[in-house]
Amino acid sequence: MSLVRDQMGRSVGVPELPQRIVSLVPSQTELLYDLGLGDRVVGVTKFCIHPRDWRKTKTIVGGTKNYRFDQIDALKPDLIIGNKEENEREGIEQLAQSYPVWMSDIYTLADAFEMMRGVGEITGLQDRVEQLIADVKGGFSKLELKNTGKRVLYLIWQKPYMAAGSQTFIDEMLKACGLVNAASESRYPALTVEEIQALKPDLIFLSSEPYPFKEKHLKVLQAITPNSEVKLVDGEMFSWYGSRLRLATTYFQTLM
Repeated sequence: MSLVRDQMGRSVGVPELPQRIVSLVPSQTELLYDLGLGDRVVGVTKFCIHPRDWRKTKTIVGGTKNYRFDQIDALKPDLIIGNKEENEREGIEQLAQSYPVWMSDIYTLADAFEMMRGVGEITGLQDRVEQLIADVKGGFSKLELKNTGKRVLYLIWQKPYMAAGSQTFIDEMLKACGLVNAASESRYPALTVEEIQALKPDLIFLSSEPYPFKEKHLKVLQAITPNSEVKLVDGEMFSWYGSRLRLATTYFQTLM
């Protein structure tokens, strides 16, 4: 058993090379898969859609907020991996009373790399993680910023409309694309139609998650803001901070 510090500054006692891992965050689940930990992951959430076959071969332990504690207990995990923003605090605290729970806390690309290194350390896969980080950094270094300075409103919800503001990982990805976030408030502000119109964004991105915006929503927003270019975008590319980052920059180029 070794004592490690997670991204929330908590000291967590983790066994050497844990063999029964439960992941409570979709992007981190995908990271575990891409690191080759398929035989050591025993439980995931119903929102862990990558890799697809894990939804059939791993135990579903609930969502990212509400957990099936009985299912988790039955799995006897020796490591649970979560995230401060995506997971519900009370449930995490309850789990931490019985199991090692390692938490990430991510706002920036540097935070994502730190998370990867933390996961690599506790699973004994530091070399694979460093190669992954090098691949991601290489992609971002080649990103061509064709829309530099354009103001974008990134919407994640409707009824009410909600945007990704500052102090979010999505904001970090928008900056990486050379875009200026039109929502200057921190975190996820709710916006009225009138407030959206007053922002006069050059671009409006409608994310595929957590709200699944479709073509019909695009037409509504285009009518509300006729001078803005409205696009449907893949939310995983902007908000998943694990190994999906290897694909993000190629995708970003298609939006420029």
